Amino acid sequence: MQNVITEAPSVEFVEVFQTLRGSVFQSDKENCWYIDFVGKLARFDYRSIMKLRKAIYAIDIEALLLNSEITPDLEIVFICACDHCYVLTLLEIIDFKQLLEGTFVMLELNRIIHDRVYRLSI
Repeated sequence: MQNVITEAPSVEFVEVFQTLRGSVFQSDKENCWYIDFVGKLARFDYRSIMKLRKAIYAIDIEALLLNSEITPDLEIVFICACDHCYVLTLLEIIDFKQLLEGTFVMLELNRIIHDRVYRLSI
């Protein structure tokens, strides 16, 4: 019998955006993003991160704050076809929304810069 030693695959992360409460990293090798938020590192492909963005943006924070009923101010964010679920307080929702907004601004800025540089090189 032969002993085979395998190494864990090395994954290189490029930080896309960071706030005080979380970070978003991009892995070009795996074609995905990793979100580190509320102590949880979760992997998302393009479709899943767009669904997460839509779910977080759909939460009406103002309505939750103005709600006079005695209900816990928690929101459960679950995305279909994704293994990750977040249980967030109102402040965490605001922070998560800020993290996602910054991330998509940075991704759009990167695309614009890439387009301009590519045009100049032609």
